[in-house]
Amino acid sequence: MEVFASMKEYGHEQVVFCYDKTSGLRAIIAVHDTTLGPALGGTRMWPYATEEEALTDVLRLSQGMTLKNAAMGLNFGGGKAVILGDARQDKSEVLFRAFGRFVQSLGGRYITAEDVGISAADMALVRNETPYVGGLFETSGNPSPATAFGVYRGIKASAQRALGSENLKDLVVAMQGLGSVGMQVANHLHEEGAHLVVSDIYPDCIDEAKTKFGAKAVEPDAIYDVDCDIFSPNALGAILNDDTIPRLRCKVVAGAANNQLAEARHGDMLQEKGILYAPDFVINGGGVTNVADEFAAGGYNSDRAYARIGEIYDKLLAIFAICDRDKVVPQEAAVIMAKERLEMAAAIKRIHVAQPR
Repeated sequence: MEVFASMKEYGHEQVVFCYDKTSGLRAIIAVHDTTLGPALGGTRMWPYATEEEALTDVLRLSQGMTLKNAAMGLNFGGGKAVILGDARQDKSEVLFRAFGRFVQSLGGRYITAEDVGISAADMALVRNETPYVGGLFETSGNPSPATAFGVYRGIKASAQRALGSENLKDLVVAMQGLGSVGMQVANHLHEEGAHLVVSDIYPDCIDEAKTKFGAKAVEPDAIYDVDCDIFSPNALGAILNDDTIPRLRCKVVAGAANNQLAEARHGDMLQEKGILYAPDFVINGGGVTNVADEFAAGGYNSDRAYARIGEIYDKLLAIFAICDRDKVVPQEAAVIMAKERLEMAAAIKRIHVAQPR
């Protein structure tokens, strides 16, 4: 992969490759766009097969954060970081402290928090080296519950649009991924009376869903073939592609995973198949909205944050209205919403302010 060509393609400002010999840290920080403010986005730890795969992921994720933060009305730009490694066996204090020093070296251009494979305890170690950290125990905490609540609200809005009612009772939801977010989405759906069919690469997560929710389990690849009302992807991205979309047997795709569409044209494929797609960077915006509230005047307020997360329901309905107005698919409508705000901010005339001597 040609790094500068990829940065140009995605529109990035900065990509930082981080290596520390002592800890074995291998990480990439991508700052996509700071038009609205410092880049805010979580850190993901994953055993990528190649360095190129890690770079592609962080470029796509950080671009998505710019759109997400803009669409959610936050005064932050988009960024993301990935750490190459297995979150179940490669974590250490020295690794996260080394990562924190790289975050600190950016001088506040990038603010990090939890993502896949990362916990609030891990971020506390990063905080030893830099103040540019959100989602700590003593502030907003783990953003996963907030993300899950937003996804639940988004699923209800999508059901209202595609099925004529937001009531999820007795609907069949096929859930791909039962991590920290997916499991909590499953809990919300179960409490409302939905029937769950689940898949995950970790057997212990499957066992927990069976015990808690009475879920039916299928093999990871079989989840695409489940006859259901809603397909909810809550794992990794690019799972909606030429191979999987023809297999889907649902009316709605709505889940927490980032970058669910392998390519933009796959949004058109879903539309042609009669499947409503809830744009990922909007429906999963609850976590970053929760973290962003830490930086509001007076500090973090849970009631305020969750009230704003609940508005994901209304944002999705507004996006579906743009679909009707502009005759575009939901992903395009969501991008239109986000870019309108970015263009507004970029167009504001700069005013010179003298710095004190």
